[in-house]
Amino acid sequence: MVKIRLRRLGYKKNPVYRVVVLNSTTKREAAPIQQLGYYNPKTKEMQLDKQSALDWIKKGAQPTQTVKFLIDNCNEEGKLNYVKKETEKLSKKAQAKLQAEKEAAAKAEAEAAQEASA
Repeated sequence: MVKIRLRRLGYKKNPVYRVVVLNSTTKREAAPIQQLGYYNPKTKEMQLDKQSALDWIKKGAQPTQTVKFLIDNCNEEGKLNYVKKETEKLSKKAQAKLQAEKEAAAKAEAEAAQEASA
């Protein structure tokens, strides 16, 4: 079975991956059938030959989950459509404080609605 998967390159704690087509019985570092592109997860930089990847999938090649995600989320030029998350990570204390403020605001709205209806 032919697979489309990532080949790890780069040095310690700084990975860079190549998207390659390999036979599933070979090792990750074996000679690829075809190289489709590269992906740097730290900088979110990617270059992929999307048309060639889709052709391999039509022929029966199985992409790994990560490669499938990369193929689905790249544009026609092969660049990654990365959208940075706008949410901030809060500490447990900050989350509890925010939750308490929301509950207090909801309680105040409910009281105001009762006074208006009476």
